[in-house]
Amino acid sequence: MDLPNSNAQTTDHALGLFLASVELKAFRIARAALRHEDDALDAVQDAMLHLARSYAHRPPEQWKPLFYRILENRIRDMQRRRSVRNRVMSWLPFTADADGESDPIAEAVSPEISPVRRLELDESLVALERALATLPRRQQQVFLLRTLEGLDVAQTAHAMGCSQGSVKTHYFRALRALRMQLGDLQ
Repeated sequence: MDLPNSNAQTTDHALGLFLASVELKAFRIARAALRHEDDALDAVQDAMLHLARSYAHRPPEQWKPLFYRILENRIRDMQRRRSVRNRVMSWLPFTADADGESDPIAEAVSPEISPVRRLELDESLVALERALATLPRRQQQVFLLRTLEGLDVAQTAHAMGCSQGSVKTHYFRALRALRMQLGDLQ
């Protein structure tokens, strides 16, 4: 009688481990696309909840592409809402952003890395984020999924809803553009 309950607990545990493993990478992808930390956190949380509610019964090897497809849909929805909101807000007399505060805990420097090294890493990350921001959206998405998340061509194609050839083309173009912008011509 304990077998079905044990199986559900095993699935829940495996899903929890999977979500913990993709959380930071997914946040980075969402932040690069949305350029707003709170929106990125919301998108990742929504994607995680949707995966857990709707697809936990699927085999674990299907979770990663499904999760990134859900995340991409959440990002796209947020971008659409933001676009509509900006059009509406442009008619109002005020344009100030009420989100002027920063989180000191999130910005705290890790004690493990020297301040000089941390500065170098921060500058490199800022340069990469700026370069990524200049890429077309599909190139950004392919680059982040392939490089940051480590998805293969087939998984990336499934997550993005396009062909493998399209993934290869976008990835090649993204790498070439980033190398040119960042001065890494090899």
